[in-house]
Amino acid sequence: MRLYDFKRGHRKSLEEIAGIMEELFGGVKREGEHLVASFGTLERIEVWLEGSKMAATTSARREGDAQKTLKRWNEFLYRVTGYTAKERKKKMTKV
Repeated sequence: MRLYDFKRGHRKSLEEIAGIMEELFGGVKREGEHLVASFGTLERIEVWLEGSKMAATTSARREGDAQKTLKRWNEFLYRVTGYTAKERKKKMTKV
């Protein structure tokens, strides 16, 4: 599981996150307070809110276009959190 901070003024509700997931990954299922989807090499994408952060777990499969999947995953995280991949990396190494 990974926790992602929201950029100031960029916090999303679970419904807003579900809309972004639907747009980028296709079908989204709701399992309680968790959102579940699948795309490309990501067999299962599970997202939920944990306090003031977004939590996510993923499981991958070997078949598929990994580059396209990573690009779409980074786009999802950017649209939800407001941080680019470079900014997220910098925040994680800062700790």
